[in-house]
Amino acid sequence: MSPLQLIFILVSAITLGAALMVVTTRNMVRAALWLVLTLFGVAILFVLLEAGFFAVAQVIIYIGAIAILMIFAIMLTRRIAHDPGPQINTTWPIAAVIALVVFGLIVFFVQGWEKTVSQPAPFPPGFDPLRELGVALVSANQYLIPFEIASILLLAALIGAIVIAWDKK
Repeated sequence: MSPLQLIFILVSAITLGAALMVVTTRNMVRAALWLVLTLFGVAILFVLLEAGFFAVAQVIIYIGAIAILMIFAIMLTRRIAHDPGPQINTTWPIAAVIALVVFGLIVFFVQGWEKTVSQPAPFPPGFDPLRELGVALVSANQYLIPFEIASILLLAALIGAIVIAWDKK
């Protein structure tokens, strides 16, 4: 077993364990912190796949923005949203069975695939994929509008959390 495979197995186990803790812990702040660890594990897996841009985007966008925004929203609204009711749904065994069936189907279909590895075609000379992505994000004909809508939605979520947590004395 190569060191790269060992690192992959270790990081995958940590990432899956952290993801399991996200959905099983009762404390929302701890769940958000486990989510940060899960997303960081995914970033490490991107590094192992030699997809540096996706690893950096994972850290900056998901860990640096989304997860931190969730932690702030939880911390701002925690004392207002005290729910004394049960935190576990009574139908969780059905959901667990469905999840296991879906996992089994995925394993079944993946094992049926042909196990050949093909190399992707190289980019033509002078083609810079990161530059093209940057142009696409700020071009009015491509992704500028969805990019700005996403930023407005995140800003609205933050303002909503502040309004909910505001002490009205």
